[in-house]
Amino acid sequence: MKDCVFCKIIKGEIPAKKIFEDEKVMVIMDANPQTDGHVLVMPKEHVTDYTELSDELLQHINKVAKEIAPSLMKKLDAKAMTFVVNYGDSQAVKHFHLHLIPDYLVKTKSEKTIDEVYEIIK
Repeated sequence: MKDCVFCKIIKGEIPAKKIFEDEKVMVIMDANPQTDGHVLVMPKEHVTDYTELSDELLQHINKVAKEIAPSLMKKLDAKAMTFVVNYGDSQAVKHFHLHLIPDYLVKTKSEKTIDEVYEIIK
């Protein structure tokens, strides 16, 4: 989609801090993280929301999240991980994405810059 910010990131038109990429998905640092290490798993194909995902693509997104989450937790010493999908009007960017949000069970406000966290987890 022409005006989609995530499609522009996937095409390399807008810079992002990429954590992982394969033929189907890209994982990037959230530009406005809720906690250190907050990343987004998004399909490279423009899919507006959850209901448009093929079962195969949803399975692949979950597989990637399952592989990345433990690594994020270990590298950042997180105690838990929250997986979030916004649907409907709460979806700020109309391109499906899965949030992986490390939980430190103590603090919620980031004390590091996105660049500092990126260097730890890349």
